[in-house]
Amino acid sequence: MPFVCIVSGQIQNEAGAVPLCVLCRYQERRVRSTALFKPEYSESFHCIGPACEDSCCEEWTVHVDQSTFEKYQALPAGPLRTIVDESILRMPEKTSAKGGSAAAFAQIRMNADHKCPLLSAGGLCRMQSEYGEAFLSHMCATYPRVVSSIGGVTEKALSLSCPEAARLVLLNPQPATSAVKGDAPPTADAAASQGNPWLPHFWPIRDFALALVRNRVYPPWQRLFLIGLFGSRLDAIAPGDLGKNVPQLLADFAAAVVSRKLQASMETLPVDHAQQLDVVLRLAGMLLHRSYIRPRFIECIQAFTQGIGNGPGATLESLTACYAEAHDHYFAPFFEKHPYILENYLINTIFRCRFPFGRDWARNGSAPSMSREFALLTAQFALIKGLLIGVAGFHRECLSTHNVVHTFQAASKHFEHHTDFLAQAHALLVESRMDGALGMAVLLRNAESEAPRPALPAIHPPIQPPDRAGGTVVFPVRRRPANGPHLPGLAMR
Repeated sequence: MPFVCIVSGQIQNEAGAVPLCVLCRYQERRVRSTALFKPEYSESFHCIGPACEDSCCEEWTVHVDQSTFEKYQALPAGPLRTIVDESILRMPEKTSAKGGSAAAFAQIRMNADHKCPLLSAGGLCRMQSEYGEAFLSHMCATYPRVVSSIGGVTEKALSLSCPEAARLVLLNPQPATSAVKGDAPPTADAAASQGNPWLPHFWPIRDFALALVRNRVYPPWQRLFLIGLFGSRLDAIAPGDLGKNVPQLLADFAAAVVSRKLQASMETLPVDHAQQLDVVLRLAGMLLHRSYIRPRFIECIQAFTQGIGNGPGATLESLTACYAEAHDHYFAPFFEKHPYILENYLINTIFRCRFPFGRDWARNGSAPSMSREFALLTAQFALIKGLLIGVAGFHRECLSTHNVVHTFQAASKHFEHHTDFLAQAHALLVESRMDGALGMAVLLRNAESEAPRPALPAIHPPIQPPDRAGGTVVFPVRRRPANGPHLPGLAMR
């Protein structure tokens, strides 16, 4: 059977067996010396401008860095300078200095239509049209690229909040990474001089996670669960033992993955659709009290709630039954035909979030918490998978890659750009006692029934359709007393 593993620093996906002696070369390596793996799609992205079905120039916060703000202050008098003076505002000093960066020196105030005042009627940036790309702020010039620098090595992922970026990342059936020569991670001595003993181990650990994501011998939930087990083992290594124990753990775990000796134990892990759905609903309802709710996200939530059978008289039991059936009837068959979509999403998230060490790890120099980063990865995956299950139940046999990309993009734009979402998601997992191994299994696993699948029940329309001008959309359901389902009510302003 085909499988994926790391051999001499490369991701392999071939039929047949790989000698364990090759995998055990991890024991011999203290520092990676092969080429790094990088997302190649970030370099091929091109903005499609007015042809895009969504806009990155509306409905969110756009920061302006200090150097760009100073350029704007030097513009000659005229209509564009008037817009700059009225709409680009200095941030409070303590806010713009947060994190030691001048990237949030100022902020563009959106107009009454929640659009950037620099946006022309034709959907183009007036600043770029009149003065060139050099006058774009760092945020505008780089979006949707997510740039990271780790040990002097620069990497770029893409934000799926951009529809074109989402298509580019998700719909490519070929591997989303390639070996890039010329970039090399720092040596152990260089890492020590930077005061971070974990740094030289970042790349082999991450490449191992990337290999597991693409290992189709295991169903997706088991691949992620294995990554979680691996992360918890890494957390147990004392800082002084990294040089010896990290390569040993990589070799041992790679051998266990190839032998599949952990698979029988994983099959005994529980399936609890009710708990999974409850957490998905609570995650989906986050930030609504403080967010401008975008129409595309409302469309996503409506399809999701209708797809899980929400309507008059809905109960936790009826919602859970519809959720499970939507998975078995429509979600599972679609993603069996398109397995690369979820893989590409996870690979991009691993790069975007610097998994498994986290985006803040390199800045503050503290020891990474790989168990926490895995919980965050699981929360993001469980949320998007849950939304997709409901959307699949709504579209049924007509589910298409267009619907899937729409769901990824709308959810990413709603959640990804809120800096406090991941912290709130982790707090929810801790509060719900879902941050341990069993909780992670509940969030990741959906039963794959081989029994005949009954027809799904009729789907009711939402009780109160959304009104762009205002009001509240509520999806009622009879709640269980203690920790019942939490269908989000979309508070619109």
